[in-house]
Amino acid sequence: MENVKVFLNFLRKFVTITDEEFEKSIQPVLKVRKFRKKEFLVKQGEIEHYFNFISKGIIRKYYKTSKVETNVQISTEGQVILGQQSFLSREPSEYFVEAIEPATVISIRHDKLEELYAQSKRMERLGRLVITHMMIVSDTWQMQMIKMTPRERFIAFVNKNPELMRRVPQKYLASYLNIKPETFSRFKHLLKNNPNNMAA
Repeated sequence: MENVKVFLNFLRKFVTITDEEFEKSIQPVLKVRKFRKKEFLVKQGEIEHYFNFISKGIIRKYYKTSKVETNVQISTEGQVILGQQSFLSREPSEYFVEAIEPATVISIRHDKLEELYAQSKRMERLGRLVITHMMIVSDTWQMQMIKMTPRERFIAFVNKNPELMRRVPQKYLASYLNIKPETFSRFKHLLKNNPNNMAA
């Protein structure tokens, strides 16, 4: 199954896993789940039961105060997304996790993941390395949000994620980058009309 092979390649970034080991230990606990556009993987107040690797599509994580949605993560193919606080603590999620476009994810239930960890020290180490990776990515992003100006955040995001500018609604990106919608529109206009000046 092609979706599962992509997940195997992701895991191999952290530890060496043979095809046989993957098929015997990991593949049996994987679940391929498909979501329609705007369908929720988990809602605020629910328990997050799944660790999700995105095989296809784009998914966002956000919290809601009054009528305002604040996006804290926008992830696409080859990335991990979940209500991490809820998944690890087994307490209700503070976040909504929603498909921006039709999405396919490779998921592992929390209880199955614990069983996998119990099988061997290697599986436990793999889990620790993946979680560490997620924390580093999150902390790096938070530091960029603090240290960079809105213009710098916009340029860095465009350079790293040009395709997301086309696939993700502008209001989501503006929220994610903590840039006012009108400022985001101005940056986008400048980039379109004079990319060299924008990058300066």
